[in-house]
Amino acid sequence: MLAKGDLEEILHLAVARGGDFADIFIEEKKTAAVACEADKIERINSGIDIGAGIRVISGDATAYAYTNDVSKEGLAKVAGVVSAASEGGRDVTVDLREVQPVVEIGIEKMPDTVSIDDKVEMVLRGNRAARGFDSRIKQVTVGIGDVIQNVVIANTKGDYVRDQRVRTRFMINTVAMDKGVIQTGYDAIGGFQGFELLQEYSPEDVAKEAAGRAVKMLEAKPAPAGKMEVVMSGEAGGTMVHEACGHGLEADLVQKKLSVYAGQKGQKVASDLITVVDDATIKGKYGSFRFDDEGTQGQKTVLIKDGVLQEYMYDRLTAMREQGVSPTGNGRRESYQDRPIPRMSNTYIASGKEDPEKIIKHVKNGLLVKKMGGGQVNTTNGDFVFDVAEGYLIREGEITGPVRGATLTGNGPEVLQTVDMVGSDLGYTIGTCGKDGQGVPVSDAQPTIHIPQIVVGGTAHGDENSPQVKRIRRL
Repeated sequence: MLAKGDLEEILHLAVARGGDFADIFIEEKKTAAVACEADKIERINSGIDIGAGIRVISGDATAYAYTNDVSKEGLAKVAGVVSAASEGGRDVTVDLREVQPVVEIGIEKMPDTVSIDDKVEMVLRGNRAARGFDSRIKQVTVGIGDVIQNVVIANTKGDYVRDQRVRTRFMINTVAMDKGVIQTGYDAIGGFQGFELLQEYSPEDVAKEAAGRAVKMLEAKPAPAGKMEVVMSGEAGGTMVHEACGHGLEADLVQKKLSVYAGQKGQKVASDLITVVDDATIKGKYGSFRFDDEGTQGQKTVLIKDGVLQEYMYDRLTAMREQGVSPTGNGRRESYQDRPIPRMSNTYIASGKEDPEKIIKHVKNGLLVKKMGGGQVNTTNGDFVFDVAEGYLIREGEITGPVRGATLTGNGPEVLQTVDMVGSDLGYTIGTCGKDGQGVPVSDAQPTIHIPQIVVGGTAHGDENSPQVKRIRRL
């Protein structure tokens, strides 16, 4: 990594022909991964990727270029490229001062202190546990991966940040088959952690969750279709808040009028019971960080409070476009090859006061969602369709048998307006969030919530002419 004096010279070159702001992002990323398929180790990968990107912002225009030559000379060439995109040069003095993190995230067991043999054994333990769970488990895929990312970030405002990010992830996907019926079960754990993650949750624990879900769904009946009450368990994680709400609160989509929440600050957008938070400072969570990829401190941002829209998620560029707005620490990028854009970190609906079991007891006839699958959302209007990976019917306040093939269809803002019960629990899931061709690690969470009515799509035979069936088919 270059000395501060060298970075100051390069930043000066970047704005020599103009520009309102310039920054440098230097990255060294060490990765390791082990994968098991078809009852054998299929892949063992490890590597180091080093590079840097330089950005110049001039008005609404951004010039960005990157290189894997992180020498002073290599970065000077890149600075000249981005500088050429600006006009009206100005004399800029850059005095870099190191910024200390407000949040500390300690790592107990660094991934590079764990041997490949030990990582292979963890994967094989998960494979054995999943396959041994039930004879109907026919396929198992297990993977473990870790990242150690060292970054240096410097900008023309004088910020100089050195940071290390460590993430570990373990996942299992299972396929169960019986009497011609095939079902899958997936589970994953991960965090801004080292291999202490696998001490908190063993490979066997993850395997049993994944295999148990696949086997359980073999015995499930086809889900009914129509409008019904839905209880989304805290175990389901925050897929809905992430997709149907979170993306719409990212400032770039808001400013482009591609969000249903554009122009809604200070307005009622959800039930009084709903508070939505994005918080990068939660210890150990997969989407946590001390600094974002622009060098802004990670922070907690209340997006919606008691149903009222309070704030959007900003990176530096979107904050510069609005008077009186500061970055919220949501400028993120996949690697040095990508420019930063507004992204979520750990996004959740805050816990309420209701006992989750009482919420279920309240339901006469509905669906309990315990695990969400994939889905789609239109950020311009908030419409969504989500798959239910694990669901159960509720009859007279009691959970009955599992159902399969269910989907949830609705509008994010409308659904959040109708939530009338919020549980005291909070369940997290992890994922890699994709946007503009970039993927970044995130967590999302929610408590158990009660939705009085939502369209459930299912595969059970019913009235073929019902409007609910037609609507689901069109989607």
